[in-house]
Amino acid sequence: MSTIEIKVPDIGDFKDIPVIEVLVKPGDTVKAEDSLVILESDKATMDVPSPAAGTVRELRVKPGDKVSEGSVIVLLDSAEANAATEKPSAPAPAANATPSAAAAPSPTPTLAPSPQSAPAAPPAPVDGEGFRAAHASPTVRKYARELGVDLARVTGSGPKGRVQHEDVQGFVKQMLAGAGAAAPAGGGALNLLPWPSVDFAKFGPVESRPLTRIQKISGANLHRNWVMIPHVTNHDDADITDLEAFRVQHNKEMEKSGVKVTMLAFLIKASVAALQKFPQFNASLDGENLVLKKYFNIGFAADTPNGLVVPVIRNADQKGIVQIAKEMTDLSAKAREGKLGPADMQGGCFSISSLGGIGGTYFTPIINAPEVAILGVCRSALRPVWDGKQFAPRLILPLSLSWDHRVIDGASAARFNSFLAALLADMRRAIL
Repeated sequence: MSTIEIKVPDIGDFKDIPVIEVLVKPGDTVKAEDSLVILESDKATMDVPSPAAGTVRELRVKPGDKVSEGSVIVLLDSAEANAATEKPSAPAPAANATPSAAAAPSPTPTLAPSPQSAPAAPPAPVDGEGFRAAHASPTVRKYARELGVDLARVTGSGPKGRVQHEDVQGFVKQMLAGAGAAAPAGGGALNLLPWPSVDFAKFGPVESRPLTRIQKISGANLHRNWVMIPHVTNHDDADITDLEAFRVQHNKEMEKSGVKVTMLAFLIKASVAALQKFPQFNASLDGENLVLKKYFNIGFAADTPNGLVVPVIRNADQKGIVQIAKEMTDLSAKAREGKLGPADMQGGCFSISSLGGIGGTYFTPIINAPEVAILGVCRSALRPVWDGKQFAPRLILPLSLSWDHRVIDGASAARFNSFLAALLADMRRAIL
């Protein structure tokens, strides 16, 4: 039996992350991978698991403390004290932590500490207008900034008046319903009618089912993106007859490798080539500046039992189709198991939402802010296409490209779609 120091593992670029909950106490027996503490960054809530089984000797942190990579959180008496402390396990998402999306853009999960574990809040100062300074987590503050909400004007429903994610949502709904102060000169309020209140049970049997955490978070982000971004969607068709034949043949030849290449892997690679040719699509707005990115990280919508999330394939320009397919498989599995970490969903430049395995023809995907475009694809279908002499059966893939009209114009979007369709018809063009 020896004592090991359990430290905060690699948590990306984050520093001084608040500890919002401690799940163990001295004398507790834990198993390997049991959660010890919960941290909350401005991107996600995550837990730090124990790398070995043993007994908690001492706690080095308490709720409210701030930690960084390498900070000691627990001393553990363990018979399994081996290389676990040399390479700590990566933090796993807490049970109620959820990632983005994607296809809501980077959703921002929140988790309010329980009253027992919440750090005491000092008296909040009062500003010149009589509003108290907000008591809220970094995640809620970031969420409020994205929606343009002044937290000092939001009444918190959490312990000690802590402002919660739902409080910000409620405040926005009140403002949209006209319950807020008059809009400043030159702005103009939306003057929307109040949301209808209906007793649905009067008309027949009903069942009330709460939204999942992912639905709550992604719903707010999608609403913001749809309201704030001037969306336009272009539709086009890509002839993937030859590409699909190659894909099927390749999978047969590589069947024993265990890696199955999907059409989405080719779409990611083709999208990178299109982004390289049309750099304004690989950009983000920053005030009055356009940030043109020199890297190519592609997000893809992954369907999970709790809703859609958007893992990111990083540096897709430097990877081949097979490697992209393998990473997609691994990330999709992590998404279904609820094990995606913040690093798995950060840094996206362009997103793809594929309904190919389900059906449909065209749709209007919502842009994942702060990106400026998103590609939607549906199920391919055989269609008769005139080849100059006769109609021939060709496999056609519907493309739906939504773009931000503040950055992109219709001609550029049409060229992007046409170029992408040409690449999918003949992937050899990607190397030209």
